Amino acid sequence: MPGTSPDEEAEAPADATETSDDTETERRPYSPALIATAVALPVALLVGVVVAAVIVLRAPAEREPLALGPVPAPAAEGPACSALLPALPAELGDFTRSTLVEPAPPATAAWQRPEGGDPVVLRCGLDRPLEFNRASPLQVVNDVQWFEVRDESAATATWFAVDRETYIALTVPDDSGPTPLQVVSDTITAQLPAQPIDPGELPN
Repeated sequence: MPGTSPDEEAEAPADATETSDDTETERRPYSPALIATAVALPVALLVGVVVAAVIVLRAPAEREPLALGPVPAPAAEGPACSALLPALPAELGDFTRSTLVEPAPPATAAWQRPEGGDPVVLRCGLDRPLEFNRASPLQVVNDVQWFEVRDESAATATWFAVDRETYIALTVPDDSGPTPLQVVSDTITAQLPAQPIDPGELPN
């Protein structure tokens, strides 16, 4: 072109190329993979936070050790209790074995629900219950003869196994259902042979 130096003619195509490249860069869309990653990452983080919160809420709170007072148990260190206590199960239906505050009474075990509440308590080696006499009604559960003593004020029942070498008491809340008594009866039957009952005399 007249009036245009060779240097200017050489530079003109280069400027046009740079302008075209800039326009193409500005108009180039983000790749689908990049968009998907940008969307999925915060969603995954949110889901992770929600799942972690649900796990924390559902995790059972650690129960406090259970404090039990002592009761007379002259045969707690005897062979019957020594055979029975290690054989007791970790679970009695909804109840799981509790840790006892030390010093714990000898030959004693307890179970509670995961959220705590009234426990199931077993004591071995006890004296014959004062209420147990020749007229006392008995209930046989899985080959064990039991004598029941109710405590209406506490909404509990204490069942005494009366046909073994020693007396065994199982205290259960009224809402515990039959499972604790049935499972403990099975354990007693498996570990301790039955013996004739020895009720007290009728009250005058």
